[in-house]
Amino acid sequence: MTSRGRAANDAWEALLTAHAVLMKQFAAEDIWENLSMREYDVLYTLSKCREPVRQGELHRHVLLSQPALSRLVDRLVARGLVERQADLADGRGVRLSLTEAGRLWQRRIGGRHAVSVTRAMTAALDPEELGQLERICRKLADRAQYATTLEMSS
Repeated sequence: MTSRGRAANDAWEALLTAHAVLMKQFAAEDIWENLSMREYDVLYTLSKCREPVRQGELHRHVLLSQPALSRLVDRLVARGLVERQADLADGRGVRLSLTEAGRLWQRRIGGRHAVSVTRAMTAALDPEELGQLERICRKLADRAQYATTLEMSS
């Protein structure tokens, strides 16, 4: 493997390891009440949407398979945290959004999670490093998004 290839793979491994370690740390915290982190992730993602979204769009932003996401959404709908609405542009389609209860849960748990994230990130990184990390991760995500768009259009 070339030195560039080794550097790329070492960086990737470090990124995945950091993600796994931090996610385990966050999952072990007593902040989630009776939500799983994956359920919270869906509530958080929906909270960032300005309007109801199709499940396929939600799927692009969460780390779950389509079948697992469908089951999770069913559970959140049954609990009254997410609602389904008819898609006015497509009579067969359904759009998802938070209910008021879902929005309240997301804000309450999100506030606690934000404190945990701040604590973990600032314990390891100074403000300049935090900025560098954000820029690097956004660059990687933007490039991956661009590559996916190119593949879909060809």
